[in-house]
Amino acid sequence: MSESNKEINHVGSDTQATYDTDPKKDPVFYEAVTLATQRLSLGAAVEAILYVAGEPTTIAAIASALEVSATQIEEAVAALEHTLTDRGVRIQRMSNKLQLVSAPELSATVQKFLGVEGSNRLSAAALETLAIIAYKQPITKPQIEMVRGVNSDGVMHTLIQRNLVHEQGRTETVGHPMKYGVSFEFLQHFGLKGSDDLPMVEHIETLSVTDLERTRQIEASEP
Repeated sequence: MSESNKEINHVGSDTQATYDTDPKKDPVFYEAVTLATQRLSLGAAVEAILYVAGEPTTIAAIASALEVSATQIEEAVAALEHTLTDRGVRIQRMSNKLQLVSAPELSATVQKFLGVEGSNRLSAAALETLAIIAYKQPITKPQIEMVRGVNSDGVMHTLIQRNLVHEQGRTETVGHPMKYGVSFEFLQHFGLKGSDDLPMVEHIETLSVTDLERTRQIEASEP
């Protein structure tokens, strides 16, 4: 065995066997890994990838890594979401990207453990602007200001700095203003599984400052 090859110790028996990690050179190790993988579901593999990814991951990237179709990944994700219902984590989705996050129902517990209780509160102006962006995305700052009726430079700067909104490219209209949409951090802050999980409203122009917060029971622990 060459020095460049990694060694893996298999623990669980009275002796430890060392195998070459190159499947072409060590068919015994390759067969053992294959059998172990077959005992786990595709959903388990998806969960493992999302767990170690550390950032939103595309369906295509997961499918490529697992050498299956995007449709198979979608089916595995649906099954996994059902499995996670009674657990402390959830799958969060935005468009074709996924990530594993703590359950929104446990946000107060998680915040208490991390010592960040009350540190993520937003002003009424920020909540109002976020609601407009969430329901009208992609939307430009001039369009946001038309709905709010006030200058939004300051509040937009705050939301961008806190990664609650992100740029989505420029329009083809005169001046090419930037378009904005909500981010994964927005979903986490409001305990949403995805942008499709937003509560329905009939007229965004009449949306109350606290509609989104009240409907989703945002920051319910605030005094």
